[in-house]
Parts: sequence; structure tokens; C-alpha cells
Amino acid sequence: MREHDALDNNPNISQQALEALHGQLFGWALSRCGYDDATAEDLMQQAYVEVLSGKARFENRSTLKTFMFGIVQNLARSRFRRKNTRLRVIDAYAAEQDDVAVPHEEYANLKIVWDAVESLPQRQRDITELVFVRDMTIEEASTVMGVTVGTGRVHYDRAKKSLAERLASLHPKESMQ
Repeated sequence: MREHDALDNNPNISQQALEALHGQLFGWALSRCGYDDATAEDLMQQAYVEVLSGKARFENRSTLKTFMFGIVQNLARSRFRRKNTRLRVIDAYAAEQDDVAVPHEEYANLKIVWDAVESLPQRQRDITELVFVRDMTIEEASTVMGVTVGTGRVHYDRAKKSLAERLASLHPKESMQ
């Protein structure tokens, strides 16, 4: 990291590193707020304020990616603690289908998979998204979720087994091959 690129209140973070994470971080913020752009932007702004002000200090105990995803996760939890409603991924995806050309069969397959993911308990959904969509390790995802690595592994394993069973029951002939 170049010295002039380091943040004043967080010397272990460079502006360049934050810029490199922005897209993935914004995707995570979107998923935390039911894919509402304005709310995700608010979460991102809050996260950056915490990092730039030094309120959230990066001490190299994890990767910067894990640290930043954790900040967004905690901010989203705080923001939505009193609200018990959460928009579903498939609802947002289906609403956008008018704008995106997806072959009917491909959309049907995606809907089946997302319906199965959406039927999982919250923590299993979260770890599934972090590992498969956000490209994190189970260890990083566990840190973001605020659970131990062992608990993260249990949720990950249960999610995979549950998804395999649900998807196999929808296509029994294919699962026998």
C-alpha cells in the first residue's frame, strides 16, 4: 500500500483497496435490504463513514473484505432490527425479468433454485449467499455473520444437504443418474 493512499483514521486501509471491494460490498448491502437501491446506498455510506472516521478500525485481524462485509452486516442488523419484514430475492429477480432477456427455461431453473434457497432458514440462506454468490470462504462468511467457524460450517452443511434434497425431489430421474 502506498503511504499517500492510506486513510487518515484507518492507516491499514487504502483508498484503492476500498474501491476494489465496492462492487461486491454494494451487492452484499443490496441483499441485506431486500434489493432496495436507496437503502443499500445508505448502508454503504454509513459503512464508509465508520471507516473514514475511524469509528470502525481495521487492525488486520481478518481480510479487509471480511471486515467491510461485517460492518455492512452489522449496520443492516441495527437498521432492520425492529422491522420484521424482508423482501425476497426471487421477488426482486422476478420483478426485473421484464427488463432482462432470459430464456424461459433458464428463468424457470433459476426460479426453482432461488425458491429452494429462499425456503432455507435465515442463517443457511446467508451463508449460502456469502459463499456461492459473494465468493467468500466459510471462515470469512462466518465472521461476517457473527458466528463461530464451526457454527458457520454446520449452517453451510445443512444448507447444502437441504438444497440437494429439495432439488432432487423436483427432478427424481436426474438425481438417479
